[in-house]
Parts: sequence; C-alpha cells; structure tokens
Amino acid sequence: MRPSGEPDAAKPKPKPKPHPPARHERPAVPEAANKKPQQPQQADSSTDAADYPYVALTLQTTGIHPTTGRIVTIDAIAFNDAGEHGQLFHAVLKPDVDAGPRHLHGLSTTDIEQAPAFGKILKSLDKLIDGRTLIVHDLPYTWGFLVAEARRAMMAAARQNRARNRGRNKGRRRRQKVGHVPTPVRIIDTLATSYAQQVRSNDVRLGGVAKQSGLDATPEASVERAGRPEAETSREQTELLIALYRKQHGGTVRSYTPDDVRADRFGLQRSHVRVDAAEAPVQHHNPGKYEPGKELRRGMEIVVAPEILEDPDTIIAALMREELNYSEKLTRESSLVVCNVTTDLVGKPMHAHRKGIPLMSDAAFLDALTRIEDAEPEPESTNPTPRPQRSPQNNKKGGGKNQKRRRRRGGRGGRGRGRRNSGGSAGKKND
Repeated sequence: MRPSGEPDAAKPKPKPKPHPPARHERPAVPEAANKKPQQPQQADSSTDAADYPYVALTLQTTGIHPTTGRIVTIDAIAFNDAGEHGQLFHAVLKPDVDAGPRHLHGLSTTDIEQAPAFGKILKSLDKLIDGRTLIVHDLPYTWGFLVAEARRAMMAAARQNRARNRGRNKGRRRRQKVGHVPTPVRIIDTLATSYAQQVRSNDVRLGGVAKQSGLDATPEASVERAGRPEAETSREQTELLIALYRKQHGGTVRSYTPDDVRADRFGLQRSHVRVDAAEAPVQHHNPGKYEPGKELRRGMEIVVAPEILEDPDTIIAALMREELNYSEKLTRESSLVVCNVTTDLVGKPMHAHRKGIPLMSDAAFLDALTRIEDAEPEPESTNPTPRPQRSPQNNKKGGGKNQKRRRRRGGRGGRGRGRRNSGGSAGKKND
C-alpha cells in the first residue's frame, strides 16, 4: 500500500533476455599460451613515447655500405631528459651474407643461425622509433642501414604476397605485413655534433669521440672485452651513446628529419644537398689545383672535410651556386679541401696533404667565393686522340694474310670448324 492508501500498481514482469546468436566456442586457452615468443622487447603505446621521447640506437653490421652489408645486431634504449630509461630493445639478426668472424660482433655461428631475419623484428622496431627523436653516432651509416634493411624486408614481403595471389587457392597463407621504414621525429648525429662543437678525435668511433669529450670510455679492443657476451657489450655502447648525447646537449647539435636525407650510391643516408651535388654533372673544365695567394676559379673540384664549424650543406650549396664542382672522394684531380685543421691530420686532410692539395678554412672559403674568377676555356689538347681505323681488309677476321690463306685452302674443315672458332674456342696463333 502507498502512504495515500492507494493500492500499489502491479510491477511489470521483466522480459526474458534474448539468447545471443549461436557461435562456436573455443576452449579457454591460458593467457601465457596466447603470447608469442619474441626476441626483442616491444615498445608500448604513444604514452610511453611521451614519457621517454628519445631513443638511442647502436648496431653492428657486416660491412660499411648499406648496399652490400647487413645488420647483425641492434640495441636501443628509450630515455627522457633526466636520463631515465624506458623501453629496452635488443635483437640478433641472421643476415643473408657472411656475418664475419666472431671477434667482430661477439656471436657464434649458432647464435646467428638461430636468429630471425630483419623482417621479423621490423614491426617492433617501428613501435620503438616512430614518434621519437632518434640518437645515433654517424647518421649516414646507422640510418642508412636501417632504411636499407627495412626496404629490403618490405620488398621481400611484397614478392611473397604477389606469389600468394597467383596461387590463391593453394594453402591459403596469410598476407605478410612486415612493417615500414621507421619514422622518427628527428635524427641527431653525435658524430656530426662533435665536429660542430670542435671536439677533435683521431678515432671517430663512438668510444673515441666519447673519450675525447671527457667521458669514461675505452675505445681500444681487449681480450677481456672479447670474452664478454654480445648483449652486454652492445648495451654498454648504447648507454655510452646516451651519455655522449647528454654531454653535447648544451651546445650546437646537428639534427635532421628523415625527409632531409636520402641514399647515395652506397646506400649511406646523406643530405639532399650533398647527394645532389655529388651526382651533378661537371659544370666547367677543372683548371687544376688551387694556388695559395690566387683566387678560386669556376670549374675547380672542391672536397669538404668534416672538420669544419659551418654546416657542410652550407659550404656545398655555396660552391655549387658559384659553379664549382663538388666531389665526395679525394683524388689527385681535386683542387682544394675545405678544412679547419692544419695539424694532426687524419682522413681527407691527411690524404690531401700527401697529394699536395691545399687546405682552406670554411670562413676563408666562403670569403674567397665572393672574388671567384670565371672558368678557363677547355683546352683542345684534353680531347682524347681518336684510335686509328683499320682498313676494310684488316677488319676481316684474321687480317688479310690469313684471309688469303683460307681462300687457298678452299674452306677445308667445313662450317663446324668456323662456328667453334667464332664461339670463342682457342685458335692457332697468327704468323
């Protein structure tokens, strides 16, 4: 009864809940069984990238050029401005070429044979690098190998998918998705940064630059280091890279976006300005070596060493505007090397000194461009002398003497003998 004395209204009976549509239920599987075994640790969501916006990455390879070499190991650590570590990543890979001796990478033949291919870990690597600032030592080398390996894995997957589509009713294999080329926000190169901050080291490897920067590093090889596990030494290198980046953070830093660089003919990822200049056709005849005390002349071949304060792209763009020729490689035809060091020479400056090619600082070079002189006309003597043409009689096989001899024989030996000789079989020596 309600307080007013009215009888309570009858409550409607609840309707029965509809049965869900019938489906085939699978037996419950333990959660641990659902997890696929994975060698590298996977990155978390974008929240993890916000908490740890940087990722330092080191690798070991079978060579120095991404077009011919392959990655053997990758080690990476996500971290923040305070130096706190987030996601960790380590992978041993099985290259499709000879991995080299054990003392180079610390891995046995069994370790490499049991390792996955790069395509198997690319998705995990994408999750780790995408949206973060990538820290590497020697950007052309490290980023060049990552891009080359990712593209090779994507092309291999595309070929397998095309083969799967041709045999659609055979096996019903799943479409392969290996990942994509990683997309970091920016890429910071600690080696290029060391040049910009005037840190000179005869050893440009990570350990040598770190030691010259005042960090506790031992770049020299040792028996003790060779006996340690590869995962331990690789992680030590990555932690040293983080320490070097934090040491350099207060000064001039060389950084790039993935769109700022592209592969050269060796697969090394260099700036568009640099690769375009190296691939550009020769603009004028090279007048020869620069003579100190005189002015630059259009057509001279210029090499830019890394030991400069200016951004190398600034120097290269300026010399191309003034119709000079740029070269990555130092040869005896080079006219000048832009370099700020004159003592304890290594690399390109050392070879230039040995070949008698003069050096000029970046500031002096930019100033000399304002007084550059016009190109010299190309001398006619540089044209190669044409080879003498043989007479029509000598153009015949065997020359005129042998031709008469064959006519006298009347074709002895038949057609078969002629075919064997024309096919490359060894004939008798002409008299």
